[in-house]
Amino acid sequence: LTLGGGSSMPTEVGDIGDSGTRLPRIARSIIIPVSTRPAPESPMDRSVNVFGEPLEDCNQDPVTGFFRDGCCNTSDQDLGSHTVCVRVTKEFLEFSASRGNDLSTPHPEFEFPGLKPGDRWCLCAARWAEAYQHGMAPRVMLKSTHARALEVVPLSVLRKYAADLN
Repeated sequence: LTLGGGSSMPTEVGDIGDSGTRLPRIARSIIIPVSTRPAPESPMDRSVNVFGEPLEDCNQDPVTGFFRDGCCNTSDQDLGSHTVCVRVTKEFLEFSASRGNDLSTPHPEFEFPGLKPGDRWCLCAARWAEAYQHGMAPRVMLKSTHARALEVVPLSVLRKYAADLN
């Protein structure tokens, strides 16, 4: 399967999505902690969404993004690919906590306020794919989702969860 941008899926794939699309197998032992801000000299990828248009803000309250700029911008330093803008739900927050990533508890040392249902947040693309595989994926704001998310999740799958399209 070839994704947008010409990248190929890894040879080991997981479950088949409801559209017949194979999703990457998610390593359950990988936990990517909320990181501190990257060094200012870190080159940011071009700020474009999954449609190739300018990336829109995801959320300023709480401020989200790997760069804590309110957008799902990314760079090579963003090993978790915090590129999918979602509207979190109680069910997703519980699912994420059950996978070892408690997003509800505040961590001021990382400038992380803790999330509540309804908050918009730049989520790791692999975590979103894992939630999708388990029927727990939150809705996605595609205009605020970075194009690099397509390296992990096909646009056809993200579109099914779009909260910002008619």
